[in-house]
Amino acid sequence: MERSKLENPEKEAAVTGTLGKALAVLEVVAMADGPQRFTDILQSVHQPRGTLHRLLGHLVDEGLLVQRRDLSYEPGLRLLKLAYRSWSGNRFRDIAEPYLLRLHELTGETVHLGVLQDTEIIYVDKVESRQAVRMSSQIGKASPAYCTGVGKAALSSLPPDELRRITARMEFRPFTARTHRSVAALLVEIDEIRRDGHAFDCEEHEAEICCVAAPIAVPEHELIAGISVTGPAYRVSMAQLAIWAKDVRKAAAEIEEEVRIRLGPGRGER
Repeated sequence: MERSKLENPEKEAAVTGTLGKALAVLEVVAMADGPQRFTDILQSVHQPRGTLHRLLGHLVDEGLLVQRRDLSYEPGLRLLKLAYRSWSGNRFRDIAEPYLLRLHELTGETVHLGVLQDTEIIYVDKVESRQAVRMSSQIGKASPAYCTGVGKAALSSLPPDELRRITARMEFRPFTARTHRSVAALLVEIDEIRRDGHAFDCEEHEAEICCVAAPIAVPEHELIAGISVTGPAYRVSMAQLAIWAKDVRKAAAEIEEEVRIRLGPGRGER
């Protein structure tokens, strides 16, 4: 079973109230790879059995969870409805969409848009490749920032103190032989990304998958994100990705400018 994100001290301190406890339960079930039994959830959230029974009942009644015939739990359809509303009403995604389509037309490969959320990158939009072999990524999926092009690009936009705070909480899982194993190695690459303005993922998260990405940073709107062009290694060489890097950087810069124009002054600028 996937380890609960709520095991870090900062999040644990925030889940003492009823709503926080319910969200903790919901997150464990929603982020798991499959249906979760009561005992699975109990081990992850560390709540009293009676409290957990009540919370699960409330979440089922609200349609946020479904209890299966074998008494295990899985996400309910109401979550899908809420997720769709969040995605369709996301102004950043709407602003960025034309630039994603332009990169897609230029390269013919898959284009991703992701937003940094703590130690992960959340994919908020994707334009699929026209080629036969495509990516397994999905809108709404979370991936580790330390081994994805979009994630590393986004991390490169953070102030030093914030970067140290986030990287200190990372758990470096070796997805492939090329995945970063330590904060030190990641920080060396982030210095290079800051210098060059773009990041590469050369089979670090998925074998045979490579990408080039650029950061999108609008701090006044609390937006740290990235955009990438991704393809299979046999079809997209590192040399080709390096050629596309200029176009990816240009798209990222244009998105930043458009966000500032469309969303107006950010916090502290009014």
